[in-house]
Amino acid sequence: MSRVFASVSPFLVAALLVPAMAGVAMAQVRDPAYAAARSAGQVGEMPTGYLGIVGASTPDLKRLVDDINIKRKAVYAERAQAQHATVEEYAFTTGCKLVMQTQPGEKYQTPDGSWQVRGAGAPVRDSRCPA
Repeated sequence: MSRVFASVSPFLVAALLVPAMAGVAMAQVRDPAYAAARSAGQVGEMPTGYLGIVGASTPDLKRLVDDINIKRKAVYAERAQAQHATVEEYAFTTGCKLVMQTQPGEKYQTPDGSWQVRGAGAPVRDSRCPA
């Protein structure tokens, strides 16, 4: 990750997280293909704030993930500007929240880049994420 995140203030992180989730989550909840791919472990949340493909990709899965990530980036760009933050800072803080919101059995990417299945405990997150 970029060194830009090393100086992200906890107050900025908290201010960015709350409004970030509304637009991002709403666009995905309505898509049954997303829900199916997520429950099948084909996609997972990344600490960057974007959705990633776990394992082998198909054209349909790539289209789905690309579409969701384009929508996420648009939300991040709009909200980052309003918060006087960079898109990357906003995406990162949202990524912290999205990884935390994964449910047991869902996949997420750890800060070292490995894919993990969420267990009953808290997921492994970047140390710069708020508690």
